[in-house]
Amino acid sequence: MSEKLDLIAVEDIKVSKGMTVDQMLKAMGRAGGFTAQKLADATDIVENMVKKEGCLKVLSFPACIMATGTRGVIVDMVKNKMVDLIITTCGTLDHDLSRTFAEYYKGDFMMDDAMLRDEYEISRLGNVLVPDACYGEVLEENLLPMFDEIFAETQSLSTHEIIDQVGARLDNEDSLLYQCHKNGVPIFVPGITDGSFGCQLWMYYQMHRKLRIDLMADEQMLSEMTNDAETMGAIIIGGGISKHHVIWWSQFRGGLDYCIYLTTAQEFDGSLSGAQIREAVSWGKVKADASKMTVEGDATISLPLIYAGLVERVL
Repeated sequence: MSEKLDLIAVEDIKVSKGMTVDQMLKAMGRAGGFTAQKLADATDIVENMVKKEGCLKVLSFPACIMATGTRGVIVDMVKNKMVDLIITTCGTLDHDLSRTFAEYYKGDFMMDDAMLRDEYEISRLGNVLVPDACYGEVLEENLLPMFDEIFAETQSLSTHEIIDQVGARLDNEDSLLYQCHKNGVPIFVPGITDGSFGCQLWMYYQMHRKLRIDLMADEQMLSEMTNDAETMGAIIIGGGISKHHVIWWSQFRGGLDYCIYLTTAQEFDGSLSGAQIREAVSWGKVKADASKMTVEGDATISLPLIYAGLVERVL
């Protein structure tokens, strides 16, 4: 015998002057279509995750969004205790540090890339412009002296320890590394050499051959944090190594209890980046009865909207 179908009527969105973001999200939830309802449902799930006592709250994302103003949303989430740990890629460190010491600029997807390189020495990241002088040069000038201090008394540290020590040497409220140090939120970068920060470590290694990066210490801490958690939830932006590292460790505790994917990837190619939450359920990385939602679309749109709704509900 089939279950009784619970029919809920679709309601039109009524926009009014002075309407808050949270009111709009709730109206989207009543509207019944399409990604709008998913965004509203995802906000509800994140709210429950944030309010859940004893829940380990994980945020993972690729580096690209740190080159945009969405960096400010992530920083505020850390400041407002909505995140307990971050798993990301090396470029996150690059962009956070570069923007701490210099500026990035607005561009366009259709700009002349040869002209940007040959005439201006500018790299294009989507529609963000990254001058060479604001990226590699800035990192080399500032990181190598920090490494001298950080490795003065030890020759082996984990990635999260190195990142925390760099954050401790910054004095910028807008910096993710600084705020994570200040609020005790560890940042894990499994692919630490895949970016400019890692390249600076490699350059430092050329003159300090006893230097060691203790990746196993990172994994040990992740194991302890996930195993000790009463419940565990994650906001997972994009794909790749940062996404997989979150769901990989979650499977050893029986899977995530809360899970949000913000993604533009498709699943037809079999990639981890495009894999839907239902696939993670088959691996035991997300619980079958978890509160879960995939929101298709650009995270520079969806994450600020979710966070704005949370600010009105939680803070």
